[in-house]
Amino acid sequence: MDQRSMFGQAQWVCAGQYASDDLGKLDAGGVPYFPILRSKFAVKGVKKATLRVLGLGFYHCYINGKEISDDRFLPLSTDFEPRKDYPINEKLTGHRIYVPEYDVTEMIRSGENVLALHFGGGWYTYVSNDCHFGDAKAIFRLILETDEGIEEVVSSCADKIGGSFVKTYYFTQYENQDYTGFDDASLGLNFDDSVWSNAAAAKPLDTDYLFSDCPADREFELRPGTCMAVTESGKVYDIGKNCANLPILKLTGKKGSLVTVRCTELCNEDGTLKPPVIQSASFVSDGTGRVVQPMFTWFAYRYIMVEGDAELLGARVVHTDVDITASFDSDNTTLNWLFEAFINTQLSNMHAGIPSDCPHLERRGYTGDGQLVCHTGMTVLDSRVFYRKWIGDISDCQDVYTGHVQYTAPYFKSGGGPGGWGCAIVEVPYQYYLHYGDLQPCKDLYGQMLRYFDFLEAHSENGLVVSDKPGEWCLGDWCAPGVVALPAAFVNNYYYVKSLQRTIEIAKKIGREVDIPMMEDRIEKRKRAIVAAYYNTLDHNFFGSFQGANAFALDIGLGDERTYQNLVKHYEDLGRFDTGIFGTEIVSRVLFERGNAELAVKLLTSEELISFEGMRLAGGTTIWEYWPQKDAYRSYNHPMFGAVVAHLFDYLLGIGQEQGVVGYERIVIRPQLTEKLNRVSGSRMIPGGKVSVSYEKTADGVQWCITVPENVETVFKYNGAEKNLSAGENRFFTANS
Repeated sequence: MDQRSMFGQAQWVCAGQYASDDLGKLDAGGVPYFPILRSKFAVKGVKKATLRVLGLGFYHCYINGKEISDDRFLPLSTDFEPRKDYPINEKLTGHRIYVPEYDVTEMIRSGENVLALHFGGGWYTYVSNDCHFGDAKAIFRLILETDEGIEEVVSSCADKIGGSFVKTYYFTQYENQDYTGFDDASLGLNFDDSVWSNAAAAKPLDTDYLFSDCPADREFELRPGTCMAVTESGKVYDIGKNCANLPILKLTGKKGSLVTVRCTELCNEDGTLKPPVIQSASFVSDGTGRVVQPMFTWFAYRYIMVEGDAELLGARVVHTDVDITASFDSDNTTLNWLFEAFINTQLSNMHAGIPSDCPHLERRGYTGDGQLVCHTGMTVLDSRVFYRKWIGDISDCQDVYTGHVQYTAPYFKSGGGPGGWGCAIVEVPYQYYLHYGDLQPCKDLYGQMLRYFDFLEAHSENGLVVSDKPGEWCLGDWCAPGVVALPAAFVNNYYYVKSLQRTIEIAKKIGREVDIPMMEDRIEKRKRAIVAAYYNTLDHNFFGSFQGANAFALDIGLGDERTYQNLVKHYEDLGRFDTGIFGTEIVSRVLFERGNAELAVKLLTSEELISFEGMRLAGGTTIWEYWPQKDAYRSYNHPMFGAVVAHLFDYLLGIGQEQGVVGYERIVIRPQLTEKLNRVSGSRMIPGGKVSVSYEKTADGVQWCITVPENVETVFKYNGAEKNLSAGENRFFTANS
């Protein structure tokens, strides 16, 4: 809808002349002034009060001094509105902004009231490559049902606006606060704002206004810090795990004293913090012993140094409010760690409605990382609405001229490639359909999928996708250990073929069979090009079986049994992954799909340095951006390698559905047992309810306990036998053959 339909007579307003020193200066990170808007109103006989409110970038809203909600980091990150000449020579498909609506009836008093809005920072004001959406602005509409009828209070230039305690800020790095001149009463009713100036009119957004149903961020457990060192600079604390959180401090010094906190993922034994990522916050005390925390950003760290007179009360975990809907346990420490580390990593990377690559350095919704782990994210978290929102972001970030799909959604200039990144426009709606049985996103984006395929055709030579936009990265299997040698064109063509195969399935479901011959013809041409460029007819390897090349080929129907045996021999001999973010998932899945759980689990539980166990033994509590290796570290909180966690449920527990079935309307429990594992148990939610599987080997066979929900047809398949299961708990024993 348009602004008038959503906000009625309300105006977008801003600080105007208050964009000065007392609100924070323009600095390298954006426009970090953080004004407080005050709107006074009188009302009687309120029966119902509904508030629609936005503050850009993020905001905290108060009525009579009380915050209206515990939602954090709203509004959700989207491509808010067009930006001039950004992306260069492209025009994005859509622009949207999500508006939360709150029932604030209980907060309205009879007589005088005040609505206060503290806003600024966030994605809207964030500067990337010398470009940002705009400066801080706000709008609200309060709809009051009273004894006299309907009344409205709306933002306008008659409202007052003044400075706050947030002074300087850079969204991904720091937030600095000064309380010495701040009066808490400015958020409440009993405050004289006559010296404040009126708000200034701000430019309205050219966008589509939508109601928000995607969950916001919330604050969760408070993790206490353990003091591990006292240095000349300050005290260093360990909060026990790397996660996205807000440091909470009590200022104990006199008025004007400065407290600084520095946060990082790594720490030396002597307590000195280690790069590569150090975030910081500072607080100037007013001498009242107040409790403080960052207001407009989150940090991601395990270790924190406190400098100055303050007590660390703990670190408040913060992420999108989604439930963990899966469990996994086994007699293998590495697999148990892998599941827990992925949960921690993925939650750390869910903020403001997007799945990010890392919660500190970039925080962007990379289409490559996001499509790679979306199946896992939908498997282990209650993330249906979250991913439905992100599908809209992917749709918005396509270029209307060429069909190019950006590397991040919402779009900020970033690196990627035309294969594993742009194919998110197919993969995420497709996985959404498989998981939830909802075909609508596939229908909505079907035309855009075909448009993206035309883009890939236009960027091909000799049947291989070889480029993207001029001057942009064209990555292949990113983050492989050592030299990434697998050609980008090979990976790009794999994803093009895979996406075409997915889209043929979609076309059959939505009645677009007319497009199938075109897609089938493109698949065959692309396969022939891959074979001509990368297949060795003498040894039946693709690209020498290096970095999972044979698995890529086998997964799209190339190669034969000899190719598969070469894949097996390569990884039996190597004993670990040599793959990047895409190949790691593909290699292990191809092995599982062909019934070779032994080798797949061998790789997943490898004890070589380059392994998940290597991350665990190094003290990791999250999944790293790179495999453990010398001088290859940048971030220790990236979910992309965690795509393999879905295999624990799809294959080891065996919770799946037959080809052609979606939404888990019928379940097939087909576990793959291995010599390495004697006990495995776990559960996950499907649309019909909770499914749990546990098994334990005995000397004579396997003891099973499988619980399935009501009204979901379930069959158990193991060792060539089938067994229909009833709703509820099923306990039985299968003897060794």
